[in-house]
Amino acid sequence: MAIHRSFLAGAACVLAALSVQAEDNVQPNFAEDTLTGDWGGDRTAAAKRGFSFEGGIKIDALRNSGAISGGHRTVSHIDLKLKMDLAKAAGWQGSSAMINVISDSGWGPNARHVGAQMGVTNIEVAAPGTTRLFQAWLQQSWLDDRLAVLAGLYPIDSEFFTMDSAGVFLGPQYGTPADLALTNAPSIFNNSAFGIRARWNIAPSLYAMAAVLDGVPNDPARPKRTAIRFAKGDGSFSIGELGWLPEATNDKFKGHAKLAFGLWGYSAKANDLRDLDTAGNPMLRSRRGGYVLGERTLMRLGGNDDRFLTGFARYTFGDGDSSAVKNSLNLGVHAKSPLASRPDDILGLAWTRAGLSDKWRTAQTGTTTANETALEVTYRFAVSPWFAIQPNYQEIRNPGGATTPKAKLLGVRLEFAI
Repeated sequence: MAIHRSFLAGAACVLAALSVQAEDNVQPNFAEDTLTGDWGGDRTAAAKRGFSFEGGIKIDALRNSGAISGGHRTVSHIDLKLKMDLAKAAGWQGSSAMINVISDSGWGPNARHVGAQMGVTNIEVAAPGTTRLFQAWLQQSWLDDRLAVLAGLYPIDSEFFTMDSAGVFLGPQYGTPADLALTNAPSIFNNSAFGIRARWNIAPSLYAMAAVLDGVPNDPARPKRTAIRFAKGDGSFSIGELGWLPEATNDKFKGHAKLAFGLWGYSAKANDLRDLDTAGNPMLRSRRGGYVLGERTLMRLGGNDDRFLTGFARYTFGDGDSSAVKNSLNLGVHAKSPLASRPDDILGLAWTRAGLSDKWRTAQTGTTTANETALEVTYRFAVSPWFAIQPNYQEIRNPGGATTPKAKLLGVRLEFAI
């Protein structure tokens, strides 16, 4: 099944016309919190009926010096979501659904100027000028929402291996781990696959979730189209996560607290980067990996519960047989409201080391290094509830494992809630 761009553009217009948003019985103040406002009261009215509309625009402008070449590039991302509480809308207790259309444009700074394995911005895509249906799923919950099963187009990076305190950074490695992102097309931004996800809240602070999806999202031969396509040889992709949320029952807690462990794997094997069989063909290898992560609010700033400093860490690993990155380590801090007079600002400092696969290194023609490292400093300045300006600086050593001069990127992200 293929979905053409003309349909997607129409879907985006339909979403906008629905003009809805509300979740968990909390009515947003559309007039103040969004650029386009309440649309004559239609958004609030729709929210009461169980329809929730969210829209956002991100624009990243980055200038690089060093690495492959110096230069400036701009990329953009438009995100439109329609969430439906089907208990309110249709009387289907425990049911919900979402439709998500995205549009991405601009050839990114990493592809043209840096060449890092980890990338430099999480809205840079391989096929720019792409508008597609990204999420379309139905979820049913039981046992007072302790068990929930979702089916449809679903990206795993919306729930798995996430660290909320790392979400402020532009570097893609603080979302999907680099060793997983560089495998053969997992279901992540901006290519999602059809699958099933189940989540079980074992206890108020303990959960387990797992997903099984098509092993190759969309149609690789037509990268700008959206398709649900179960081709021979695609196989499946599976991932599971066990997590602990120590402050889940603390209604007064504000901050971040999470510990999680996960494993992932593909059913279809991939060509080894180096080893050959007796016939001289690349050996076929299983693709497996996992991660462990933690984030915790470390202190309150000025004795104010709304101002805090959080630390996070994540270690990830893959097999190293078929992709360039074998493991990675993310470390960082997130300061909410570093200035008392700016309650919604965020200051972030993060560092990542990506360990490059020995097999990938031996397959390269030039000299390579064992690691690629990235440092990022960013400050999200909340101008209003619907507009933020985020200056950003990144320094990447040995981008792509090369011995070229380190990349230095200076830029800004503009973010709008529509």
